[in-house]
Amino acid sequence: MQKKSYIFGLLLTLTVSLFARDNNIPQPLSQIEKVLASPASQIKVPRSIRFKGDAAMRAMLTTPDNMILRVKMKRAIEGGEAFNNQPRYELAAYRFQGLFLDSAAFVVPPTCIRGIPLARYQEIEPNIRPTFKEVNQVLCLFQYWLNEVTPDDVFDPQRLADDSLYARNVGNLNVFTFLIRHGDNNFGNFLISSDSANPRLFAVDNGIAFGNIMSERGYEWRNLRVKRLPEAVVERVRAISPGQIEAQLAVVAEFKVEGDSLVPVEPGLPLDPERGVRFDGSVLQLGLTAGEIRGIYERREELLKLVDEGKVTLF
Repeated sequence: MQKKSYIFGLLLTLTVSLFARDNNIPQPLSQIEKVLASPASQIKVPRSIRFKGDAAMRAMLTTPDNMILRVKMKRAIEGGEAFNNQPRYELAAYRFQGLFLDSAAFVVPPTCIRGIPLARYQEIEPNIRPTFKEVNQVLCLFQYWLNEVTPDDVFDPQRLADDSLYARNVGNLNVFTFLIRHGDNNFGNFLISSDSANPRLFAVDNGIAFGNIMSERGYEWRNLRVKRLPEAVVERVRAISPGQIEAQLAVVAEFKVEGDSLVPVEPGLPLDPERGVRFDGSVLQLGLTAGEIRGIYERREELLKLVDEGKVTLF
């Protein structure tokens, strides 16, 4: 009898675990972040996503203990930033969502930035030069490659009316895209889980954001596409202070130059708040500018005004 009870309990535990599992991001975020950031993770089977020579690639990361992650990787342009190639925006988007979304509701997959030794990166693209001439490293963005998602029917007005969970997830995404002023509606930048019981939505390309730049492929998500938003998320946005935004986003990554390596260190104060890429030869910082941070808070005020005036309702 005791054995039967044990087996039943084990089956119940496995069943609960199975249904509680997130099919899109099954591993713990902290574990994924550690692999993305680790210099011990080896890049395997890199392939250009769109065309040969594209800065964005799909690859596998393998660890010494045989963990394997599928990732999107994208090298930074020389100098560290260019139109639609802004690693600092991608990492800032990942960090920013944590101010008002629970990790189980994150809309940006785990993301990190790290340097790759030039000689190693040239095994992938032989003619690439270092991101900064002072150090033989190629700065790369790494983002977790989501499972079981599709770019089809991400925004479905009829489903908004019929499916409250979908409506909540759309609201979460739209609050995020409005606040960061997302400016690129290119097909594939937004994804939805293929699991109808848990229709999470994701923004997987946030390189055109935080300002007035817009893509020729559309920019609908920079506006509020829905007039009903989740109350819990809006109230968390209401609680955000300018100081919290600055602390989270003024420096999203900092590296110390040691020989020919970019060694990650704890972020300090911005070397120059008016610049997003700051490099003085010995320290590299990536973050949002003072103006970009101010823009987030202004859009926060605009969102709350719409809510308080009843132009946007809560549920």
